[in-house]
Amino acid sequence: MANNEQKLTTSWGAPVGDNQNSMTAGHRGPTLLQDVHLLEKLAHFNRERVPERVVHAKGAGAHGYFEVTNDVSKYTKAKVFNGVGKRTPLFARFSTVAGELGSSDTVRDPRGFAIKFYTEDGNYDIVGNNTPVFFIRDAIKFPDFIHTQKRNPQTHLKDPNAVWDFWSLSPEALHQVTILMSDRGIPATLRHMNGYGSHTFKWTNEDGDGVWIKYHFKTEQGVKNLAPDVAAKIAGENPDYHIEDLFNAIEDGNYPAWKLFVQIMPLEDANTYRFDPFDVTKVWSQKDYPLIEVGRMVLNRNHENYFAEVEQATFSPGTLVPGVDVSPDKMLQGRLFAYADAHRYRVGVQHNHLPINRPKVEVNNYQRDGQSRFDGNGGGKVNYEPNSYGGPVDSPENKQAAYPVTGIAENVSYDHHDHYTQAGDLYRLLSVEERTRLVDNIVAAMKPVEKDEIKLRQIGHFYKADPEYGKRIAEGLELSVPNEVQK
Repeated sequence: MANNEQKLTTSWGAPVGDNQNSMTAGHRGPTLLQDVHLLEKLAHFNRERVPERVVHAKGAGAHGYFEVTNDVSKYTKAKVFNGVGKRTPLFARFSTVAGELGSSDTVRDPRGFAIKFYTEDGNYDIVGNNTPVFFIRDAIKFPDFIHTQKRNPQTHLKDPNAVWDFWSLSPEALHQVTILMSDRGIPATLRHMNGYGSHTFKWTNEDGDGVWIKYHFKTEQGVKNLAPDVAAKIAGENPDYHIEDLFNAIEDGNYPAWKLFVQIMPLEDANTYRFDPFDVTKVWSQKDYPLIEVGRMVLNRNHENYFAEVEQATFSPGTLVPGVDVSPDKMLQGRLFAYADAHRYRVGVQHNHLPINRPKVEVNNYQRDGQSRFDGNGGGKVNYEPNSYGGPVDSPENKQAAYPVTGIAENVSYDHHDHYTQAGDLYRLLSVEERTRLVDNIVAAMKPVEKDEIKLRQIGHFYKADPEYGKRIAEGLELSVPNEVQK
């Protein structure tokens, strides 16, 4: 062994004498149970895979920074967004939604767009998509929706019947369906798509004044998309195309960047705006609430180990910092629980202690023990509060900002049931060529649906958004728009 070579060791640090041949009883064996190095290798190998994410299983990630380009301290006391020129390190992860860990990157699917800012007030996560809206607006429907995007329980095949049955019975999905089936449903690369926080959040400044906001990340590379035939070809030839593209771009010094903008709505406008501002199936008009620049995100460093950094990275919209608060958005309210709970199950109760998730600032709390605790576990410090031993205490100035709530505890839907205006507006914004591609994509996706009842119900939604939209889908499916819809 050369002097400059590292010694192979067991997990407990003992040198390994032979890593090529197992210990056997004689020349032919059998293998001996006492070969603890063999046993350790096999046992660890059996446990190398953690459960994949139920959604957003396959993704790519990279390190970078966020630089403030426009001070917005009059709107928020969040330090990450204040002080022109200030840089905050971050980690970003992009992902498909429905596919498994080994699925293709170039399928028609929304893309997850998640960012972890390592701020001086702790971590702040923005966990959104490459679309400004979503299919549903109440978390109680989320498990059912995702079941339709996964595999049929009998055939274990993707199921267009389930997909369109659910969408046709959930007309609030129409806006997102229109975006998904448009050109933007298949980004050319992860670098060539926008990102959105999607939900409405609340910013609060040092004086306690608040505004409602929405996040928009605009790609500096320009938005580019793939035609379905090209995407299908790439899916067969290189299913990891997007992961490879992002890694190679950064490795080559071609650092992708996005500009962050926000829309800002005065608190009182939420009571009078023509759409419910907390309905994640809706957007705010940029004519009403223009984009305000905040800063710039740059990805300039690849991960050293995919599993340790990309796979074990955990994000939650509930990972907040002072100056950023939540809104009454029902979908957001459900995600505040579901995301962190998924990480505790999938990665473990200590997931926030892992290097990729650990804040850059000191963490002080009374949380102790738990499986695989790998730090000092608080040492001999007191583990309860209040106490008389100088333990950490809360800081009332960092409470989440209050907002008034009223009403009776009951199961209620959103007040506003206009599922069609914004989807129709989007259709009419598209060029003639873009509309044709949208219609062709939808027709191709709906043709495998077995029941005409489902097709006709969905055609009715398209027609209500825009009569031309519905008629063209109907013609493509060799059906007619239902008479009752046309009245």
